[in-house]
Amino acid sequence: MGRILAIDYGRKKSGVAVTDPMQIIANGLTTVSSHELFDFIVKYMQDEEVEKIVMGYPTQTTGEVSESMKYIEPFVNRLKKNFPELPVEWVDERFTSKIAFQAMIDGGLKKKARQNKALIDKVSATIILQTYLEQKHI
Repeated sequence: MGRILAIDYGRKKSGVAVTDPMQIIANGLTTVSSHELFDFIVKYMQDEEVEKIVMGYPTQTTGEVSESMKYIEPFVNRLKKNFPELPVEWVDERFTSKIAFQAMIDGGLKKKARQNKALIDKVSATIILQTYLEQKHI
């Protein structure tokens, strides 16, 4: 069984999370510059078996697709073209940044650490992945 990789794609930086090989636990992996993300994934997949990629699906509070999809779709299309056997699934990411920030507060992180956007992106990717795992087991 391979890992599931989750991505919180942003215009500048993207958070990446991954499951354990048994697909039970979601862990934040890193934050990568979005223009380096594809190469990062290729290198990661050389070292680890990845069974699926889960992408955050950006929507507005109204449920309409966010404008950021115009940056995400080309990336996903590139993934599908280069890895046609690798499924890509979507998870609503509507409130993940707010949830991530609150989780950091609840976890006792100091204000300076909570201002680290890269950490918020990584935690957001972890929340996207955890949401996917929970939905999969319903």
